[in-house]
Amino acid sequence: MNIHISNSSGKALYEQIYEQIKNYILEGTLHAGEPLPTIRGLAKDLRISVITTSRAYSDLERDGYIYSVVGKGSFVAERNQQFVMERNLKEMEERIAQSVEIANRCGMSEEQFLNTVKTIYRGQE
Repeated sequence: MNIHISNSSGKALYEQIYEQIKNYILEGTLHAGEPLPTIRGLAKDLRISVITTSRAYSDLERDGYIYSVVGKGSFVAERNQQFVMERNLKEMEERIAQSVEIANRCGMSEEQFLNTVKTIYRGQE
């Protein structure tokens, strides 16, 4: 698992860590039960504060992506397929809403927008 953080990003460091680990879990790169790096170890590797990595792990645990065992560390939580589907659907809806805003700014009709989506979707097959 490679975590890359950027000080020039508009997102806080803990948010960058959260998003990357979450994406690894949702993509299936990290599997249920797999251990995550220790909070201190990740902080040392990324050269950031332990508080920052602790916040990312805390948020991941709060949202059900990981769980912690005292004295053993943090692990990827069992993936509930319905949970994963809901998270991905929410993300998709947000991105479509952004795309609709752009289409409206361009004066694109609904038919043109849907044709664009169909073309992109078919290109992914």
